[in-house]
This record gives sequence, C-alpha cells and structure tokens, in this order.
Amino acid sequence: MTFEFDADLWLWDARRDSWTFVSLPTDLADDVLDVAGPVARGFGSVRVEVTLGATTWRTSIFPDSARRTYVLPVKKAVRTAEHLTVGDTVHLRVRLVDA
Repeated sequence: MTFEFDADLWLWDARRDSWTFVSLPTDLADDVLDVAGPVARGFGSVRVEVTLGATTWRTSIFPDSARRTYVLPVKKAVRTAEHLTVGDTVHLRVRLVDA
C-alpha cells in the first residue's frame, strides 16, 4: 500500500531539541490500521519507506492516541538535505513495507 499526502512538520512536546514529526491525515490512518494492524510491531509501529523530495529512507510510523492518527518521524539528516524547518508543509510518499 502506497499513499501520498501533504503535512506540516512539528516538534514533539517532550523533546523539542530533536524529534520532528508529521501526522498522517486521519483518513489514511484508518486505512493503515485496516491493512497493517495485523503486522504491527512494538508499540503498534508499522514499517514504512518514505520519499520526501529527493530523499528516500526507511522508518516506522507510530500510533498517537492524542492526535488519533499515526505520526512519522522526520530525521535531521532528511530535514537538512531537503532544507526544511518546523512548520514547513511537505509532500510525502509513504509505502507500507510489511503489508
């Protein structure tokens, strides 16, 4: 399963120094749960391959009950390579690895 969406980069409240995320649109989160729920890993994480601009990497998305969706970490190396800062809107292509 592959999907594309736009989302804003935001900082995780507990660790403002280094953890930057985007939230999946809630309708996509429902689709992910339907497809990947049976193969979810620790903490309900789902392995994904992400493309943002010219950068592609593998990571996991994690359920966030407060936001009622999955969140995707965007590591510093990606933000640097793509010249991104918190608050920027990014276009992502996400592919579920195990579903």
